[in-house]
Amino acid sequence: MKRKNQTKSKEEVRVRFAPSPTGYLHIGGARTALYNWLWKEKTGGTLILRIEDTDVERSTQESVQQILDGLTWLELDWEEGPFFQSKNLERHSEAAQRLLKEGHAYRCFCTKDELDKQRQQAEAKKVAFQYDGRCRRLTSAQIKQRLEDGDPYVIRFKVPEDPIQTVIFDDVVFGRMEKHCKDIEDFVIVRSDGRPLYILSNAVDDILDRITHVIRGADGLANTPKQVLIYHALGEKTPLFVHMPLTLDTKKAKLSKRKHGEVVTIGYYRDRGIIPWALCNFMALLGWSPGDEREFFSKKELIETFDLTRINRANSVFNYSPGDDKNWTDPKLLHFNAHYLRSMPLKDLMPLVEHELKAAGLWKASYVNKDKKWFLDTLDLIRARYHTIKDFSSKGRSYFADKFDVDQPAIKKNLGKDKRLPELLPELAEKLAELDDFSLESTEEVFRTFADENEVKAGIIINAARTVVSGTSVGPPLFDMLVAIGQDRVVKRLKDGVNLIPDSS
Repeated sequence: MKRKNQTKSKEEVRVRFAPSPTGYLHIGGARTALYNWLWKEKTGGTLILRIEDTDVERSTQESVQQILDGLTWLELDWEEGPFFQSKNLERHSEAAQRLLKEGHAYRCFCTKDELDKQRQQAEAKKVAFQYDGRCRRLTSAQIKQRLEDGDPYVIRFKVPEDPIQTVIFDDVVFGRMEKHCKDIEDFVIVRSDGRPLYILSNAVDDILDRITHVIRGADGLANTPKQVLIYHALGEKTPLFVHMPLTLDTKKAKLSKRKHGEVVTIGYYRDRGIIPWALCNFMALLGWSPGDEREFFSKKELIETFDLTRINRANSVFNYSPGDDKNWTDPKLLHFNAHYLRSMPLKDLMPLVEHELKAAGLWKASYVNKDKKWFLDTLDLIRARYHTIKDFSSKGRSYFADKFDVDQPAIKKNLGKDKRLPELLPELAEKLAELDDFSLESTEEVFRTFADENEVKAGIIINAARTVVSGTSVGPPLFDMLVAIGQDRVVKRLKDGVNLIPDSS
C-alpha cells in the first residue's frame, strides 16, 4: 500500500505502530498497537503500520509475518502500510545531508581508540561518558583533507552549546518535559558505513507520514529530546508525545520476548484458546483506567471510553508463574477470557469452537446444518465452566467424540462408593434405553426411582454416571448433560463404564 498524498486536513489524527521485526509480536508491542488503534478509532483518524527493519542483522521475514498475523488475529486494522523503513533509506540520507549543509550536523572522524580513551577518562573521573565534540571544531580545510585521505566518519547531530538552553516538549502522560542541552551529547545520526541510525530514521518517517501523536512505551522517553532537536532542525512541528508505562513481570523486569519466551507472545495466546477481544480488553487495562470500576468493555464501549489522559504513569505488572501449568498466564486474563466465553453471542463463539474442533479432529459437517441447534445448545450448556477455547476439545471432548480420557481422581472418588455399581450401572442403562422420551424430566425420574428401588443414595448413582458418561466429576447439571450427549451414547457409556470401576472384575 502506498503512502497517501497530503490532501487531507492537517487536523486529521495520524498515529503509527512501528514494530521492529526481530522477533514475535509480544504483549508490550500489541498493547502499543491497541492504544494507537483505539485512539484512531476514537478520533476517526488513520493508523499507519510501519515495519522498522533497518536492523539488517536481526530483522527477518518470519518476524514480519508474525507481526501481521498477530495484528490481524487481534482485529487491529490499519489504514496505511505496511511500510518498510529500509525502503526509505534515501530520504533518511537526504535529511542527514540537509542537516550537514545547514550546520545542524557535522562529520566526526574520531576512531574507536580515541573514543575509548575519552570513555576511560570519564570513568576515571567517575562521570558519565559524553563525547566532547572535538570534531565539530574542525576547520573546512581539515575536513576536506580528512575526506581526501579517505578517513571514515560518522555524522553527529550538533546539539546547541548554550549552557542554559533546554529542549522542552509536552507529554500527555508525564507532562511538561525539559532537558538541558548540556546534558545531551552530540549524538550519531549516520554510521560510518552510511546507514542512518534509528534516532534519525524514526523522526524522518514520522515527518513523512505526518504523524500527529506518537504513542509508544516509556522506554522511548529518553530519546525524545534528541528527536525533538531533529524536528526543530528540519523545520518541522513536533507531534504530541504519549509515553505509556511499561509492562513488567512479577520481578519488575520489562516484558521481553528474549527474556520471557513464548508466554509473552501473541501467537501463544491464539494457540492456547484465548479470545482476541478478551486479550485486547485485558491489555487495555495494563496501564490505562476508565475512571470507574468497569472491567469489561465491548469494542464500541472501549473506543468511546478510551482517553489518552487516563493512561497511568505507574508501570503495570503481568502476573504469571513460569512452569505452573495451572497459572500458565496472568489469572486476570483467564478471568477475562472465561467471562467472554460465558457471555459472548453463540453466533460469535461458534466459529472459534469450530476452528478448535477441526484442529482436534472432532468437527462434523452436520454441526452447521441439521445438527446446528444441538451444537449451539451444547456450547451454551458447557461453556460456563470453561476458561479457553481449548477446553471445548479437551474438557468437552465427551460431547463431540466417543473416545475421551476419564479423570483418574474422578474414578477413585465416584466409582468405589458402592460395591454394587458393576451391576447397578448396566441395569440403569437398560432403564434409560426403554425411555420413549429422553428428556430432563424422564431421565431424572428414572434415576430417582432406580436409587429408591435399590436402596442406594441418589448421589452415588448420579456421580458414578457423570464420571463414566463425561469422564469427569464436574460439569453442567447431570440431566442436561445426559440429554445433550444423547440416549444411545449414554446407554452405551453406562454399560462400558463397568470396566472403569476398580476391581470390577
